[in-house]
Amino acid sequence: MFEPTQMIVVVVVLLGLVLSGVHIAISLGITAALGIYMMQPDMHVVTSFVSNTAYEAVRDYIFAVIPLFMLMGEFLAKCGAARDLFALVNRATKWLPGRLAVATVFANAIFGFITGVSIAAAAAFSRIAWPEMKRFGYDRSFALATVAGSACLGMLIPPSVLMIVWGVLTEQSIGSLFVAGIIPGFIVVTLYTVYIVWAAKRNPALVGAERNAKDPLTISFGHDEEKMKDVFRSTMLVIALIVGVLGGIWFGLFTPTEGAGVGAAAALLLALAKGMKPREIIDVVLSVGRTAAPLLLLLVMAQLYSRVLSMTGITGAAKELFIGSGLGPFEILAIMVLIWFVLGCIIDSISIILLTVPVFAPVAAALGFDPLAFAIMGIIAIETGLLTPPFGILVFTVKAALPEENIKLGEIFRAAIPFWFCLLFAIVVIAVFPQTATWLPNLGR
Repeated sequence: MFEPTQMIVVVVVLLGLVLSGVHIAISLGITAALGIYMMQPDMHVVTSFVSNTAYEAVRDYIFAVIPLFMLMGEFLAKCGAARDLFALVNRATKWLPGRLAVATVFANAIFGFITGVSIAAAAAFSRIAWPEMKRFGYDRSFALATVAGSACLGMLIPPSVLMIVWGVLTEQSIGSLFVAGIIPGFIVVTLYTVYIVWAAKRNPALVGAERNAKDPLTISFGHDEEKMKDVFRSTMLVIALIVGVLGGIWFGLFTPTEGAGVGAAAALLLALAKGMKPREIIDVVLSVGRTAAPLLLLLVMAQLYSRVLSMTGITGAAKELFIGSGLGPFEILAIMVLIWFVLGCIIDSISIILLTVPVFAPVAAALGFDPLAFAIMGIIAIETGLLTPPFGILVFTVKAALPEENIKLGEIFRAAIPFWFCLLFAIVVIAVFPQTATWLPNLGR
């Protein structure tokens, strides 16, 4: 068992490495190795422990779920599914005030079922939704904040990379986590939509109301109804694929890894049907490999770090610290959420999970929070950090995707504040009514 000073050394070294810019995987590995050496000052023991943990992690069947779901998302994104979704949802919601902004939210929600990556959604819809909103006279800050805010849905609505990482670290069912995110995801969609409609009615200039009254809806397809039928068929196939994969996981027809494989194969067939060329398919596979390989390395190091935390007693010490503080469960939850908000301003979502969940999850369980509800609250809180200044990465992604607009980051951050509060309200709803996250997973049992 560690001495208190040794525990502090491990935590300080990890935070120091991360904040100084060392890659999170290297930081976790160095800290874990240091922790083992402080317990057992023998390099043979350290190397043996690290190699055994890495081998056990890599051979785990569940690890294949990440590249397979990413492959499914990339195939559907590159074949034009995101643009089709936006066009169809926009056509269906044209009676709503601020319909282009609402369409962006709904299309991002459906796109979230495809990609599971918020940054991909922010980059894609900056190029898809903003040109149309610009043409219809939307306020630039409001439009781009809508894109950044709705991109958060990518990590909340399954299949989500964050859910997979959380499930691996806490040994929770990834299938249950996927299903648990559905209702909270639609709660956030509803909150966003209510805000947009309210803002459009209160200040019509935000959504270019005068121009919309004169300018007919064309959305890149003109009035070609045959093209819209093609878009409708394509979108229905995508939705059928989503329902099939998630439904199969929910009802136990296949595991999350098998479902990801089925989804990737079906997405490839759909991409081929939409005209994707062999060269483009190879590029998609290589792109997923370049993204997934570092992520798998992160997970290996995270498992090593998590084991060391348990062995050294740091996890138990943190639990005793929180529980012995005299604070109530919701006050401790508020502290955790605040920590996630602050970290979201500094480092990326996956790194936040790797650093905090091995400590926070046991504390939440000891306080009586349902593990599924806590996971969804944590993921929303971490995603909220991506909208929080000064380093909200989704805002930076939107700006980087539109260099020709020469927009200041402060404009988007200010306009994104209402979306930030919507996410915070969703956390409160789940904390008070955990059934919003647990009802569907329990229904499938």
